[in-house]
Amino acid sequence: MTSDFNTEKTRAATWFRTLRDEIVAAFEAVEDSQPADAAAGRFDVTETKRASDDGADAGGGLMSVMRGGRVFEKVGVNVSTVYGQLGAQAQKAMAARGVPGMDTDPRFWASGISLVAHMQNPHVPAVHMNTRMFWTPHAWWFGGGSDLNPCIEYDEDTAHFHAQQAQHLAPHGTGLYEELKAWADEYFYIPHRNRARGVGGIFMDDRNTGDWEADFALTQDIGRAFLPAYLPLVEKRRMQPWNDADKDAQLVHRGLYAEYNLVYDRGTKFGLATGHDANAVLMSLPPLAKWV
Repeated sequence: MTSDFNTEKTRAATWFRTLRDEIVAAFEAVEDSQPADAAAGRFDVTETKRASDDGADAGGGLMSVMRGGRVFEKVGVNVSTVYGQLGAQAQKAMAARGVPGMDTDPRFWASGISLVAHMQNPHVPAVHMNTRMFWTPHAWWFGGGSDLNPCIEYDEDTAHFHAQQAQHLAPHGTGLYEELKAWADEYFYIPHRNRARGVGGIFMDDRNTGDWEADFALTQDIGRAFLPAYLPLVEKRRMQPWNDADKDAQLVHRGLYAEYNLVYDRGTKFGLATGHDANAVLMSLPPLAKWV
């Protein structure tokens, strides 16, 4: 692999931004479709910057957050493209994962989209989606996936979400959905609670088969699966009646989500360790949560 990967970087970053725009538009359309008992939610968009030690341009992105909507209590759809030199802590972490060249050339480039939605109605599941590309002069890979996090579980909702993942992964190889589902089950597990944080989905990391086009196509289809997997569940549950006990269950479940993201999530750790905007990195945390 050579360091001349500019075309591929541009294509990946453009795709993540396009997916971001599609999701933001779709979520605002959901807000517009609700009964007009309150103003429809809109995303507040803020430019983010990665801080570098020497003050050089290190990239950034867009943090798009909607708070207090009719359907979405808090949802963030962030996109970023950052680059520069990895610090000592990040170099050590990358080397431990088998990334070559960290001791001689710690330059990096990373681009991706990250989404987390926390809903007003406890019957509507929370959801997470992320896809990304990472590059160094000696390696490149893709990662990401999506997982469903209901506080009140419905078997048919789980089945629909997983069926869409399987459908979009099917063109990329027999057994791939099963592989990435098992990876998600392992990755989104909370050891100190002895339970998963939700009902799973798909996840991959360090995806480099040697065929950049094939791996990029897979990453795109993981992103394309998101809206058809999730929006029908929002439409089905958004008007379902709920009570105080349902809301209490939702807040307790959000505590699990917060614990996982702060203690185990690799993306959170990497974002904070490499100087990315802390508010953007911690966008995934719920607006309210509780612990029993």
